[in-house]
This record gives sequence, C-alpha cells and structure tokens, in this order.
Amino acid sequence: MADHEKGRSPRRRALRIAVCAMVAVVVIGAGVAGYAYWKFNGNIKSVDIDASLGTARPPAATDGSFNLLVLGSDSRAGGNGALAGGDTADTARSDTAMVVHVNQDHSGAQVVSVPRDTLVARPACTDKTGKTVPAVQRAMFNSAYETGGAACAVKTAEQLTGLRMNHYIEIDFAGFAHVIDSIGGVTVTTTVAIHDKDSGLDLAAGTHHLDGTQALAFVRTRHGIGNGSDLGRIELQKQMMKSVLQQVAGIGLFSNPVKLWSVGDTLTSSITTDSDLASVNSLVGLAQSLRGIGPEQLAMVTLPVVTAPSDPNRVVSQQPQAGQLWAALKTDQAVPQAVLAVQPGNPATSPSGAATRPPGGSSGTAPATVPAASPSSTLSSFLSGRPGSSATGPGTGSASSSATGPSAAAEGR
Repeated sequence: MADHEKGRSPRRRALRIAVCAMVAVVVIGAGVAGYAYWKFNGNIKSVDIDASLGTARPPAATDGSFNLLVLGSDSRAGGNGALAGGDTADTARSDTAMVVHVNQDHSGAQVVSVPRDTLVARPACTDKTGKTVPAVQRAMFNSAYETGGAACAVKTAEQLTGLRMNHYIEIDFAGFAHVIDSIGGVTVTTTVAIHDKDSGLDLAAGTHHLDGTQALAFVRTRHGIGNGSDLGRIELQKQMMKSVLQQVAGIGLFSNPVKLWSVGDTLTSSITTDSDLASVNSLVGLAQSLRGIGPEQLAMVTLPVVTAPSDPNRVVSQQPQAGQLWAALKTDQAVPQAVLAVQPGNPATSPSGAATRPPGGSSGTAPATVPAASPSSTLSSFLSGRPGSSATGPGTGSASSSATGPSAAAEGR
C-alpha cells in the first residue's frame, strides 16, 4: 500500500502544481484586469454637460438613435505647443468638429463635419470664470469652445442642428498623435505631393505609413494642397478616420495583451467625455452599440456651406440643403441626395484638378485617399479593440522618408 501511494505521489504533486499554477494565473489575471479597469477609469477626463446646460435642450430621440459631438481641440497647453507649432496662451478652439448620428438599429451612421469657419448664431454661454457671455448672431463655430468650453460647443451644435447631443468626446493634438502611435501608425495614399510649411507635412505622391506626428500634420494640412481651404482639410480628416479604422482592425488587439494595454491606456488618457460616458463600462457599451458599423456603413459628409456675404474668408450654411440634412438626421433618414450633390470636389481626381464649390476662399477639396477598408473594420474596434474577422490590416505601402512632422510655424486658427 505504501509502495502504491509512493508510486502515485509524483503524479499527485504534478497535479497539485498544475492546479495551483492555474489558480495563480486566474488570480493574477483578475488582479491585472482589475488594475487596468481602475487605471483606465482614472485616466478619463470628463465634463458634466447635462448639469451645465439644464433642460433647455432639444429632446432626446426615443427610437434608439443617438448623436455624438466629436471635437478636436487646438489647445497648445502641455505637450500640444510643440506639436501645433506655437503657443496661443490659455485659449483653445475646436479645430475639428463632427456630429455623428447613429441610426435606430445601430447598423449605420452619418458623420457630418462642421467647418470651423462657419458663421453661426452662438447662444449665451458661461465662461470658465462663471461669467455669462451674451449670445451673438454671427460667430465662427469653433469660437464656441473658446468662449465656454465643451458645454458651449455642445449648446451651439444643438442650436445649429436641432439635435440633442447625447454624448461628447474631445481629443487634443497630443492625444491624437499618441493614439496614432499606439496603434502603430496609419497608412494613407495621396495622388499629389503635399508640401505645407504651416503644418510641416512634406509628402511625395504615393503611399506612406505615418506616425502620430505626421498623421497630425496630415489632418491639419490646408495650405499645401488644393486651394488651401478648410474644406479641403476636412476631406483629409475623413480619409484619416477610415485609415484609423482599417489600422485598428488589422493589429489584433485581443491576441496581443501588451498592445491592448498600450492602446487602452493611451486612448483613455487622451480623451475628454461627457460624464455619462466617462467610464470603461460606458465606453465599452458604446463600442458594442457600434460594432456593426464599418467604413461601408458610414456616410461622411460636410455641412453644405457657401461663402459668407459679409466675409469671403468665412462660410455660412447653404440652404435648403443644410436644413434638409439636419431634418434627415432628426428623422433617422439617409443623407439627402441634394446634400451629396453639393459636396466639395476632389482636385486629385477631377479632370480640372480644382474644387467645385463654394466660390471664394472656402471651396473644398478631397486630395488624398486611403486604401479601401474592409466593412468588418468597425467603429467599435477603435473603442474596444475588437478587429473584424476579415480585416486586412495596414496598407502595404512602405514608409515615406520624406514625411515630416510639424514645423515651428503655427497654422492659422
């Protein structure tokens, strides 16, 4: 009997060791996951939009559709100054503004870029000192953020669109560059050379894999291509969004815990959200609601605008198309054909190489493209890191030795 027990003891010891090892892995894994949850939650900055704006707002949709206001801030605070090419004291404006409407069954979305130079009626807002700033009839859309921060930007967007902004997400220059670096850069293709001394971007025609600094210069470029308009830059920003979705879908975050940690830590450290969205659970919930939306399910348009009668360097909403666009989103309909028909031209692909509208200094261009992304490269992958099963990964173009970051000269705001 003793010999029998003695013969089994090595196997029993091996089994005990294996069980203990498995328990240790589970405990350690749970501890790491718990620490990640705690750390990522602590990273997220938030603003209480609801408390700031009260109840005098457009009603929220009840059919399952919802809207987000996504802003890119041009703050030069902290690490932004070097990236942006200069100091603007303690001010910041919304360099990029997108109204994202997610439809009723969350199978598609419309993304409407609002040109920062659009003259709008800005409502009364509260500045950072608590002082009420009176409403004005004509102000640049991007000045709302400077006047009263996120709450004023949301209030202005809601007044412009007639839509309730259910959520708010903001990222600054440094945050954007860090996120791009964390996902391994992005691949873009341009059919013409881009040389912009203000953004610092220097690209030959062709395909380039950009790091964060270069990608930031790409989305800020306006003077180095086309006619130098803000609408042309918006087209670059749309292309960058698709390129980011494709890159995220191809890097296999869930099979690479180190990469998943890096992207999660960077993303949550880089954004500011409304208070309802300011947790890992809420962000993952948002990601899950967007999991069926890929580039093929995105309708990306620019708010129809024409040159402002009062200022050739500003634009105003083009009617009736702008009104039709907001009405379509409010009733959860597709972007009207009348809106698609007046979208900015693409000087890289049009025979004349010129933009089609609007007249004056504000006509738009779409000078660059990115490799086509798989429909399974979803919006949710950017938030949750879940790539589509058929995603192809980053483009095959080689990195460009001529791509450079921003220069010391600040781009005009």
